[in-house]
Amino acid sequence: MLLPLPAGAQQPPEPVERTVTTFLEQQTAGLPGKVEISVGAFDARNSLPACAALEAFLPAGTRAWGQISVGVRCDSPAPWTAYVPARVAVMAEYLVTARALRAGQIVGPADIERRHGDLAAEPSGTLADPTQALGHPARYAVAAGSTLRAGMLRLPPAVRQGQAVKVVGSGNGFSVSNEGRALNAAAEGEPVRVRIGNDQVVSGLARPGGVVEVQF
Repeated sequence: MLLPLPAGAQQPPEPVERTVTTFLEQQTAGLPGKVEISVGAFDARNSLPACAALEAFLPAGTRAWGQISVGVRCDSPAPWTAYVPARVAVMAEYLVTARALRAGQIVGPADIERRHGDLAAEPSGTLADPTQALGHPARYAVAAGSTLRAGMLRLPPAVRQGQAVKVVGSGNGFSVSNEGRALNAAAEGEPVRVRIGNDQVVSGLARPGGVVEVQF
């Protein structure tokens, strides 16, 4: 038989929401543009015992970007885990096509323009710097007004197949670094698979200088 909690023993929502906000501020430090964090309300009618020390975390494979759920765990006086909805918007400039591009067309200054908006709402690989696009041919026809992504252009590889690369990644309060060998070529921001020392294969995004970024 479950006994009712003593009056006042419920977990107050304010410390939970504050813990999530602080955690996301730390996770998004260094992102381009202006970061806007919105944290959903934690149920004030919860039946969780008040926690002495709250810890926020992101589920595996999740990054602090867009619409997410942030985990909050407690170890004392009784262990519990709850999830709080949140949204991280990254307001910055990115590139769109000013006019339609033909397959194979070399991108020039008149073909692109800047737009300001939420990068978290745009597709992966969205380009923000004109130098990333200018002088490169389009892989296929692209309509005017399209968000310009790395995969739309034939970009020189940041990582070549068989190249020795440095694998870097970070998670909740930790970072890792390892050496490996790329299994495919990839331009900056494109997916690349890497075989690391213990014969494990991991996937990440190609970055300049032979670096592969992995998100945990």
